[in-house]
Amino acid sequence: MSNNVKVLVVDDNPMVLGLLQQSLSSLAEVKTASDGPDALLKAVDDPPDLLVSDFRMPGMDGHQLIEKLKSRPSTAAIAVILLATKSDISDRISAQEQVDEYVEKPFFLKEATHRIKKVIDKIALEKMARSASGDGILRGSLAQMNVIDLVQSLEMGRKSCRLTLSNEQDRCEMYFQEGQVRHASYGPMSGDEAVFKVLRWTSGSFQVDFEGKTSQQTTTLNTQGLLMEGLRLLDEANRDAAESEDVLLDT
Repeated sequence: MSNNVKVLVVDDNPMVLGLLQQSLSSLAEVKTASDGPDALLKAVDDPPDLLVSDFRMPGMDGHQLIEKLKSRPSTAAIAVILLATKSDISDRISAQEQVDEYVEKPFFLKEATHRIKKVIDKIALEKMARSASGDGILRGSLAQMNVIDLVQSLEMGRKSCRLTLSNEQDRCEMYFQEGQVRHASYGPMSGDEAVFKVLRWTSGSFQVDFEGKTSQQTTTLNTQGLLMEGLRLLDEANRDAAESEDVLLDT
């Protein structure tokens, strides 16, 4: 689902530029530029929330573009994802580079989109938080941002908060400390089991209370571990359901 995050994609390869634009257009408002100077002009005229830029470009390369944007007050806060080869990342790109994420080239479009989407979701959550109601609680629909995207965004933002998920009569609470899920409860379930259960929710609502705290520690895995294991269990359940359907059709 497209949201109000603005993304500027920069690459001197027209095919890569077109594929990324098409892939990201359902996730954000996407503009493109074919070189560094064009990107700089577009970013100054209408600052994006996220810059996705190739590192190696003729003339002004990705490093120079980022340097110029970060030096301007109006564009200094733009998040940056750099598309670069493994050797460039290890040998040419400074450790002080102001980059939020790297996508290693060559890349599969699906994997690159997934990595970029995580940053888009983090930005979307931060924008929603800035427009939260006066009580400091962020409210939204899981149709806007699903459970997995919410959890990933809170992890990437290193947020400390209480995330409350509601789906009809069901309710789950997760407590985060600097992006890590410390405690979760869902009916009689708690910890890892409670997290796994709600990852499959596709409807309902959420609330994020940035003042919510707990001293309990019921989870045994870090946030990424919970997501990976939860997705594995979800895939397993989907395969079992597909197999059962196949058996039913054969009878």
